Amino acid sequence: MGYGDLGCYGAGKIRTPHIDQMVQAARSGKKNILEGSKAGTASKEMEIKLTCVARGSLEELLDDYRDYLRARDLRIWEKDSPEALHVREMGRKAPLTYEDFRSIVETRSAEVIANIAICLINQANYLIDRQLRRLDREFVENGGLRERMTRARLKRRDEKRRG
Repeated sequence: MGYGDLGCYGAGKIRTPHIDQMVQAARSGKKNILEGSKAGTASKEMEIKLTCVARGSLEELLDDYRDYLRARDLRIWEKDSPEALHVREMGRKAPLTYEDFRSIVETRSAEVIANIAICLINQANYLIDRQLRRLDREFVENGGLRERMTRARLKRRDEKRRG
């Protein structure tokens, strides 16, 4: 038996419900961010809704990583610990890919890897929160899709009456 027999890799020999749940939360967070940004071209309400769902998925994933560390009596890095500050600094690089973390993830303990994931999820949540505040401001200033469509229809009617 090997990695390929694990449920999280699509096989059924060894069930991995907790890992499967974490993978789903991560996937849901990513997909809802993408779908929300695409929906935003038509509907700010939908963009806000999907972005909030993404934020919730990442919060669930964050909680799972913390539970993992607590259940094993492993250390959770403080927000401003030297390790967390180093990961946050790495996370500021753009574009950031798995390759930037490969040598760390493949050579460190599960405790370090889980803490790195916590740091990166916290960074993502911070950025999502900023995006949600911006979306809220835009919605208040410009309204939603129906309001914009109504304004456009009223403007068109007014133009026809004058013209």
